[in-house]
Amino acid sequence: MQGQEQPEDAAQAAKDRELKEALARAEQAEKLLSEKDKEIAELKDKYLRALADGENARKRIRQQSEENVRLQRENLLRDLLAIIDNLERAVAAARGGGNGKPIVDGVEMVLRSMMDFLRSHGVEQVSAVGQPFDPLLHEAVDHVESAAHEPNTVVDEFVRGYQIGDRLLRPARVSVAKSPAGSHGNQDTGTGEKQR
Repeated sequence: MQGQEQPEDAAQAAKDRELKEALARAEQAEKLLSEKDKEIAELKDKYLRALADGENARKRIRQQSEENVRLQRENLLRDLLAIIDNLERAVAAARGGGNGKPIVDGVEMVLRSMMDFLRSHGVEQVSAVGQPFDPLLHEAVDHVESAAHEPNTVVDEFVRGYQIGDRLLRPARVSVAKSPAGSHGNQDTGTGEKQR
């Protein structure tokens, strides 16, 4: 009987060892799972903070942009007030009657103020009369026969063109010279082609 007990005791001991090892592995797995849950919670917290920081940064940038636009608009309008003052002086001079010279002087003052204002904001006039026609700067609204001018030369300017830096605000509306009809030389050299 003792021989039978020994194998049963050995089997029981083996089962107890397996059970202890299984419990140890289970405890280790629970500990690892707990650590991973903690790590996931920390990463989630970091993610939510980063998300909130990004949203706050977007809001701050939007507010700064809106404030910048508001300040630029105020500065622009403040600069225009001096021009309005000059217009009011011109109107007062016109109401005063007289020979009209004060009106002309007032309007010239307003024009000078406006040109100074545009220059202070980087706006420049586009050269047109006497220049070769450039479809990037000029808009041809008329072609005139001229023996005095080279073909494709701007002869007259109806509306001035303006640019700010390298960007065109408005093209100059111009008339462009073409060879006289009886001339056998270089007649209309394609100004119309350039326009299109």
